[in-house]
Amino acid sequence: MSTQYVYRFGGGATEGSKEMRALLGGKGANLAEMSAIGLPVPPGFTITTEACRYYSDNHCWPEGLDAQIQDAIHHLENALGRTIGDPDKPLLVSVRSGAAQSMPGMMDTVLNLGLNDEVVSGLARESGNERFAYDAYRRFIDMFGDVVMGVHHHYFEEAIDSMKKAKGITEDLELDADDLKRLVQSFKNLYESHAGHAFPTDPQVQLKHSINAVFNSWDIPRARKYRQINKITGLLGTAVNVQVMVYGNMGDTSGTGVCFTRNPATGERELYGEFLVNAQGEDVVAGIRTPKPISEMAEEFPQPHKDLVRMTTNLEKHYQNMQDIEFTIQDGSLYILQTRDGKRTGRAALRTAVDLVKEGITDKENAVRKLVEPRHLDQLLHPGFKDEVAYRDDVMATGLPASPGAAVGQVVFSADNAEAWAQDGKKVILVRIETSPEDVGGMDAAQGILTSRGGMTSHAAVVARGWGKPCVAGCGDVVINYADKSFVANGTAVKEGDWISINGSSGEVIHGAQELVSAQMSEDFATFMEWADEIRPMGVRTNADTPEDAAKAISFGAEGIGLCRTEHMFFEGNRILSVREMILAKSEEARESALAKLLPFQREDFAGIFRAMPGMPITIRLLDPPLHEFLPHDQAGKSEMAQLMGVSLAEIEAKIAELHEFNPMLGHRGCRLGITYPEITAMQARAIIEAAVEVKGQGVDPKPEIMVPLIGTVQEFVNQKELIQRTAETVFEETGTRVEYLIGTMIEVPRAALTAAEIAKAADFFSFGTNDLTQMCFGYSRDDAGKFLPGYVEQKILRDDPFQTLDQEGVGQLVQMATEHGRGANSTLKVGICGEHGGEPSSVGFCYRLGLDYVSCSPFRVPIARLSAAQAHLENMA
Repeated sequence: MSTQYVYRFGGGATEGSKEMRALLGGKGANLAEMSAIGLPVPPGFTITTEACRYYSDNHCWPEGLDAQIQDAIHHLENALGRTIGDPDKPLLVSVRSGAAQSMPGMMDTVLNLGLNDEVVSGLARESGNERFAYDAYRRFIDMFGDVVMGVHHHYFEEAIDSMKKAKGITEDLELDADDLKRLVQSFKNLYESHAGHAFPTDPQVQLKHSINAVFNSWDIPRARKYRQINKITGLLGTAVNVQVMVYGNMGDTSGTGVCFTRNPATGERELYGEFLVNAQGEDVVAGIRTPKPISEMAEEFPQPHKDLVRMTTNLEKHYQNMQDIEFTIQDGSLYILQTRDGKRTGRAALRTAVDLVKEGITDKENAVRKLVEPRHLDQLLHPGFKDEVAYRDDVMATGLPASPGAAVGQVVFSADNAEAWAQDGKKVILVRIETSPEDVGGMDAAQGILTSRGGMTSHAAVVARGWGKPCVAGCGDVVINYADKSFVANGTAVKEGDWISINGSSGEVIHGAQELVSAQMSEDFATFMEWADEIRPMGVRTNADTPEDAAKAISFGAEGIGLCRTEHMFFEGNRILSVREMILAKSEEARESALAKLLPFQREDFAGIFRAMPGMPITIRLLDPPLHEFLPHDQAGKSEMAQLMGVSLAEIEAKIAELHEFNPMLGHRGCRLGITYPEITAMQARAIIEAAVEVKGQGVDPKPEIMVPLIGTVQEFVNQKELIQRTAETVFEETGTRVEYLIGTMIEVPRAALTAAEIAKAADFFSFGTNDLTQMCFGYSRDDAGKFLPGYVEQKILRDDPFQTLDQEGVGQLVQMATEHGRGANSTLKVGICGEHGGEPSSVGFCYRLGLDYVSCSPFRVPIARLSAAQAHLENMA
């Protein structure tokens, strides 16, 4: 039996459903679903993502696809009594992309397919509206030329602008039928000039070329960039949706629009969006005309508005999620062209989730599983302005508040510059007349986006909201001159490189750099995170080195510390002098004398952290970096150290030369230092245990977990463990007080993972240091790999940067092996992860599947880890 590549929807023959997203794409699956539940969806058919994959791999259609497409076309013709290419009863279709995951504006669309000189005359006769027919024809030539044949859209725009200028008009709607006829001929001439052949008149040829163009759009640079930015992987390709045209450009009784069932910026329960009278769908998002707010639609189209409110309410209940809906009104009748889960800000996602549960539309589990993404929580941590009153005199212009949040940066006018400047460490604001899908790389690199055209559902607005990027759109007072790389806003001139600030919540554009402050968490955040915590069984800790960091992490829901890096404490105040004194020491006694000066500082540091997290486990890593990191390497610093230490500059330089290593990441560091200089381990162990004893006497319950870093053999671990135990017993004897403590190790050397069973017999816990484990497993220098890893990801040599997303196939196998072997040898072994992978959603999911006890990450990623752990559990239970 041949493979089915074409699935019909509407016209009495719906074959798909919303569960078939992987095969039909999100758009195709939802078109089938809406047709099945009786909504007014123009009929059509979907070509599967499997067909796209075959075409991408073989550069031709799979066997049977052409015949299935012809069968589907004949079905539409019979159902509607119309025929493609028939001037008397013409059937026109749209050809649109639709991947399994929404990618707004990234791939291509062709409208009004099937028109030629004979058919357009027939369409004009049948409709009685010559202007409408030729408006549709010029749009089709433009889209087909741009999308299918690479004749850039701006050539056609220049032609229409030239005609409007000659007539002394400003709006497309002011062109009459005769103007549009001349414009069609001009467009055909432009097409032939740039494409090298006449515009194709055979609708079957038009259709095949358009389907291929949509297939090809899966791999165009902007689509690849979008998937890379949003970490969209594992999809076959895009589906192709061929759908009967309905027309929003037939006159004042017709229109088109986009709406959300809730406000995508705030989550407020209101129909939110825009529409245009006498227009086609592309006009709304392209910013060519200024659309009207959906709140005014009831005045223009009373019955269609009433129908829209009813249908959007039903769709939200059906999908149990906020919906983003495209619609067209043709001569007073409403048609739904698409629905999908709405892109929204973090604030809106949380409010929507909490409200949908309160309203009984969904339950807590579904809210946690589907309605809030980890990136939404990341967005909530975006800063705002410290004082929105103070900058009032500096407001240059006000546009539409398209995506909330505050952003400060230097102005750039191209996506390429935005990426280049950001790579140099600069913060930039991307300023464009309007953005297009080609700009996504620069939009991602920018702190915020400012456009002079476009509405609340423009490309810039939709993409920025999806990413939680501040955006001000449609700011008409900003007059941009790309040639001079400048803009003027109400008399204020701004050049490329000048600093501006934008308030995406109010639409304000402010001259100069304004001070930012951290965001505040809402009640919806607290409510939602309580639901996530009720669901997840895996713990979430934080990486914190100070009581302040610990307190911040607790406010974000951390349940302890998974990594406290003691070396960071050595740089506080004048402590570095004692560290350097210890390094210069020429005997054990001299080193112990220097370490004795550090002891009280370390003890107080640990006591402060124990007080900040009473009753919570605190994993403290002993000294890890090589000693040369604590020494100056510039001449002024060396001279200053010599003076403060009371030694010669030559002695300082000799010590630096002595400690120099060709590969310090694999050198004299971690437990190797503790074995060579046991007095360092002894001092740190004493500081930890004395601090625990001290706070216990103050009524605080300390739970220290002492972690030995960088072991490769069980003998290294046992050496350090015994030293720690001897030191602890000495403190207990001196104070007359005992505290419970654990001794474990960081698994970051591949040999330690391979010999985990032996190490586990002696250890109380394992904590995977996946940053170094990744470095040693791949043989990549973390400090140098940035030179080539982006290219590896771009060329699909690697799916992701392994320092950002855990390499589950390689490094992950070491983690799995060490966990299984370790627990096989020690059933009470506690296992966690403390690299930054502990806050990356897919890596958290992997840790959950392995059965780790906890993940640990930086304070600001704790909410992301909490949600990711809950979602991993729900996915496993499904």
